[in-house]
Amino acid sequence: MAKRYSLEFKDRVVRMVADRLGDDPSVTQWQAIEKIALRLGIANESLRRWYDQHLIDSGKKGGITREEHEEIKRLKREVVQLRRANEILKLASAFFASGTRPPREQMIAFIDEYRDRFSVECICRVLGEHTIGGFITSCGYRLAKSRPASARSIRDRMLIEELKKIHARNYGVYGGRKMWHAARRAGWDIGRDQVAWLMRIAGISGVRRGRVPVTTRPAPAPDTRPDLVGRQFKASRPNELWVADITYVRTLSGFVYTAFVTDVFSRKIVGWATRSTMTTEALPLEALEQAIMGAKEGLDGLVHHADHGSQYTSIAYSDKLANYAIKSSTGSVGDSYDNALAESVNGLYKSELIYSQSWASLTEVEWATLNWVHWWNTERLHESLDYTTPQEVIDKYNQTRSAKLTPV
Repeated sequence: MAKRYSLEFKDRVVRMVADRLGDDPSVTQWQAIEKIALRLGIANESLRRWYDQHLIDSGKKGGITREEHEEIKRLKREVVQLRRANEILKLASAFFASGTRPPREQMIAFIDEYRDRFSVECICRVLGEHTIGGFITSCGYRLAKSRPASARSIRDRMLIEELKKIHARNYGVYGGRKMWHAARRAGWDIGRDQVAWLMRIAGISGVRRGRVPVTTRPAPAPDTRPDLVGRQFKASRPNELWVADITYVRTLSGFVYTAFVTDVFSRKIVGWATRSTMTTEALPLEALEQAIMGAKEGLDGLVHHADHGSQYTSIAYSDKLANYAIKSSTGSVGDSYDNALAESVNGLYKSELIYSQSWASLTEVEWATLNWVHWWNTERLHESLDYTTPQEVIDKYNQTRSAKLTPV
């Protein structure tokens, strides 16, 4: 272990070297250092550095003085402290609602999460200086931790674990509002604000949908289909209006494509297909056939709305619609708003499932899409459906219709 010498000792030894050189001009600096270092049991190199620093401090040699060294060290410490404080404040800004003193349990939870990364004292000092209304002190934190857990804190811990399960079960995509509805459906009496801050404690959040690229190929011939929707994506019953579109997925073995057919009334995906090609027979026609075969309510008056892609204007696709007396509709060329609902489904498919990982093959994407569509239809809460599922909307519609048809 290296010896640590006091500043007074260093100054005394340096003075001895200077005195030796002053008393005998024939003695070199190194000779004086060697002799004195030997007598005092000091390493020659250590004494040489001390003496060089003495010469710099006295202005006899160029370099950084001891005072300048201390100032540099102080500034470096200050930079480290400022960076640490800035990091704590960034973490706290995502953890706490701004403008008010955080609840006591929330402050304790924040310290619990980051005490191994920063000291308790550092967290309390930084947030005490920068939080409106103050922050719990380190003494207050330790006192709180020494007490038995309150019923509120025990319940919060239970809720956090339950929220984590709900979040994971729903592809990790729910934000605060849907998590609140999901928790209440699971039987928890909890407020929306409480869900939001428990989610921050748990480190979970929702996902945002990005822009959906165009994947359908424009038809070479003029499209004579009318626009029977006019951007009014509303329906009064199942199988009154379907929307369809195609999106792509990048895999390690190349692109694969997914086509969806969605029922506007219930938001249920009634048909889908995933293939390595966008040809009509292999992709959208297969999704359409699945939708037709599953239409238990009948297809009377059904409108099918899609964009101007060649897959949807092909003879095979048009013939299939005509065979079942399904009216074909499309919007204007190149306007995504004219098929906004179908593109919204594509966007959610990408953000909720596809962007969550890399994909190896068509088979992997197809299997994952199968599970995602089932979740979308039977478990996912839809804001447009007042936070119910597509299947619940259909079940409610059928119950209401049965009640009207049943004689009193």
